[in-house]
Amino acid sequence: MPFCQWPGESVNGKTVTGPELSFGEDMTVSGKMCNQFTGEGKLSDGELKVKNLAMTRMMCADPQLNALDGTLSELFSKGAQVDLTANQLTLATAETTLMYKLADLAH
Repeated sequence: MPFCQWPGESVNGKTVTGPELSFGEDMTVSGKMCNQFTGEGKLSDGELKVKNLAMTRMMCADPQLNALDGTLSELFSKGAQVDLTANQLTLATAETTLMYKLADLAH
């Protein structure tokens, strides 16, 4: 999979600013909510799981992003259904829906 970057748009319908998600070679997954993270992604039957997730552990000024670090970690370990349409990526579980929009890296 070629490198692609996805800035965060919303979590459970609420707009967020700052989160991003990137996919690199060999399905390396990296990005940030409050803290930066990286791990080994695996996509199987439309479900993304990330193993060996490493994350920095800093407190952030934005309490929403602080809380989302734990949500993201849980989502990646349990697995999330992936929906990719046009320039939008959605990762969803029964409890959480994360929406990202493909970055225009040409500008």
